[in-house]
Amino acid sequence: MSRLLLTGASGALGRQLAARLAAAGHHVLLTDIMPFPDPVPERCEFRAVDLADRETVLALGAAGVDAVLHFGAASTERAFEEVLGPNILGTHHVFDLARAAKARLIFASSNHAIGFHERGEILDEDCALRPDGYYGLTKAYGELLARLYFDKHGLESLSLRIGTCAPKPTQARHLSTWLSLDDLMRLIEAGLRVERLGCRVAWGVSANARSWWRHTDPSLGYEPQDDAEAFAAALEHLPEPDPVTAHYQGGPFCAIGYDCADDGWDGTPGRR
Repeated sequence: MSRLLLTGASGALGRQLAARLAAAGHHVLLTDIMPFPDPVPERCEFRAVDLADRETVLALGAAGVDAVLHFGAASTERAFEEVLGPNILGTHHVFDLARAAKARLIFASSNHAIGFHERGEILDEDCALRPDGYYGLTKAYGELLARLYFDKHGLESLSLRIGTCAPKPTQARHLSTWLSLDDLMRLIEAGLRVERLGCRVAWGVSANARSWWRHTDPSLGYEPQDDAEAFAAALEHLPEPDPVTAHYQGGPFCAIGYDCADDGWDGTPGRR
């Protein structure tokens, strides 16, 4: 049993995690700028918090927390001005909260921090960051902030480079990127349980036969149990909407505003 702080609690993943963490016996302080849409689970408390409000965020650690689960963010591709408050300033504030509370931090990063790697390329956790938009850029920033705060302040953290976390995959791309909700919980529990966390990055992905991402750190203790292959027959032949989406691991995020082409470009993504 531990006392946890969960940001982004009113979002799609936050709502799932709130119920599952409480059922696992954790006491959880839930926070979000939006009201919590469900009955607050037993052993949980909800507070409305704007992550861009530094003093309010720092005050959340006053009662003491063992770990911070930072899932709060503007979670789709938006203009830079729209992600600056919640994703850049907010993440900085949450890291300072964890540092002051001497709590380990689990950061919800994203596959969009590496989205411009080509499909079929098999990546380790230490691959180059290649964000596919401003959203992915903020997640790369969070991963680098985690490294800075570990090297300079000793803050232990786990950055979860989450793929497609949903009840089931719905696109062909998800056969490689899917993370089941059960495996997300297994990954979080591994990050809470491991004796020495240090500063780690872990792929937020299930045990998919077609995964582009390779787990290289068995000491974390994450053992995914689910595989998107069970859904392959219904998905693998679905068409992609455009060549850019089909070419890169970040999928449709890569295609937003994409104009990487010289005159006479033949439609091959990445050709300059």
